[in-house]
Amino acid sequence: MEEYDLAVVGAGIVGLAHALAARRLGWRTVVVDRDAQANGASVRNFGFVTVTGQEAGTVWARAKRSRDVWAEVAGPAGIAIHQTGLTLVARRAEAADVLHAFLATDMGAECRWLDRAAAAAHLSPLAPAALEGALVSPHELRVESRDAVPALARWLAAQGVAFRYNTAVRGVEPGRLDTTDGPVRARHIVIAPGDDLATLYPEAMTGVTRCKLQMLRLADPGCRLPATLMTDLSLVRYLGYAALPQAAALRARLEAEQPAHLAHGIHLIVAQGADGSLIVGDSHHYAATPDPFASAAVEALILDEFAHLFGRVPPVVERWTGTYASAAGHSRVMAPADGVRLVVVTSGTGASTAFALAEEVVGDLAGVTIGEAA
Repeated sequence: MEEYDLAVVGAGIVGLAHALAARRLGWRTVVVDRDAQANGASVRNFGFVTVTGQEAGTVWARAKRSRDVWAEVAGPAGIAIHQTGLTLVARRAEAADVLHAFLATDMGAECRWLDRAAAAAHLSPLAPAALEGALVSPHELRVESRDAVPALARWLAAQGVAFRYNTAVRGVEPGRLDTTDGPVRARHIVIAPGDDLATLYPEAMTGVTRCKLQMLRLADPGCRLPATLMTDLSLVRYLGYAALPQAAALRARLEAEQPAHLAHGIHLIVAQGADGSLIVGDSHHYAATPDPFASAAVEALILDEFAHLFGRVPPVVERWTGTYASAAGHSRVMAPADGVRLVVVTSGTGASTAFALAEEVVGDLAGVTIGEAA
């Protein structure tokens, strides 16, 4: 029986990030997944690697490092980068106040403010009727998740990482996985279960629930976006903005003007694909087992915010829901057994931060430093 240096349970972006970090150490690595390919949150999101607005400190640093890793592997792995940067449109004066405060922090470095006229020109031909200005960030990049995650897996396989799909893990002990395809032996084990909170080490998932989101794809509006777009509602969800004192006044105004949007956890992200279509979302509803149904009322609220920017709404060509593990804090990294790590990103930021988190976890297992500090 072949023995590995690392066995990873889960072929989503968190699991693949650990496989990448291990492979860069030269470790013999195997990835085990119960499905035929990644099918969860990793392929049901925007593919937007978000730096600006992430929580100050460790999470922001992880996002910056993860963005750099995406940029490093995209070419070799054949992953297209469809957009770079972020444009955050301030529709209200209170939103502009939050963004000015953000620009005064270390996280605002290299970002810039556009006044009304400059923002309208930047967004042309969208030209929203009412806006205070916009923050423009150069830091972000966007991939198409449903293409990028499989491409990353194929590239890792070509680099020598073994994959066992359609294989469920029934038990874990130090140095060994018990799977439906027989035992797998490895010096180290990383479990990246996504939002499966019940199969492996469920006792470690206390306080973790699941978040359901709704997303849409709209037909090509006939224009190209300058970057992925966000609006005021994002400023009270992303902690890099929401933790600023100025965010309190914005939240109060949003509670008066858009209470239904806040109640459904809606904020607007609009990303454009290579074919011109727009990925639009999203909402947030929490439950131990979220229902699989998309709400027309929630969709209407998302598109209401969209219409404030675009004026018109192109036809909906695709709808889907996604779920991810959710709890306070960015992530949980636990050691339930010797040489075993359980890693769950609980903030919905796996695409944005998993590469750096994986370098930390694998580096800890190896007793070395991986990444920028190496």
